[in-house]
This record gives sequence, C-alpha cells and structure tokens, in this order.
Amino acid sequence: MKRIYVGVFVILALMLACVAGGYAATKTYQFTGVVKSVEGTTFSVEKSAKETWTFETSKDTKGTPKAGDKVTVFYKMVATEIENRPSTPTKPAPPKKK
Repeated sequence: MKRIYVGVFVILALMLACVAGGYAATKTYQFTGVVKSVEGTTFSVEKSAKETWTFETSKDTKGTPKAGDKVTVFYKMVATEIENRPSTPTKPAPPKKK
C-alpha cells in the first residue's frame, strides 16, 4: 500500500514540475511610462522623449489604459512568424598588390 502512495506522490510531483517549467519558460517583461495615446486596441507609452512604445491589447488584457496615466505594462515576446533566408557566403578580399 505504501508503494501506491509513493508512486502517486512521485507522479503528482513530476506533473507539477512540468507545469511549473512551462510557466517559467514564458518570460514576462515590463515597461513603465505615461500613456500618450489610446486608439482602439492599441496604445502608446512614453518612457522618455526618445523612447515610446506601442502595445496592442486583447480580450484577455487586464486593465484599461487612459491617456495621461502613468502605467506599467507587463508583456511577453512571442514570435508570430519566422522567415528563413539562406546566408550568403562572403567572398574573401583580394590580396593586396605590392
């Protein structure tokens, strides 16, 4: 009977580790600044005069940005498409003449 409990515990521990590993693999970033504009599902946040980022919201986004509010945006970087191009070999430079 002890073997069954130990086996169940080991299986549950492995499942928990896999789930936790999946969440850890998705890194979250944050960006803080002042909301400059809100247009439909996009909004712009200005961190400094030289750095303004535009974000897109979805139905799952928590919170609503309002122009003029200081916000911290939590986001994930997700690739939507990857286009492969063959690398072109570089030609060696011709030897210099003396």
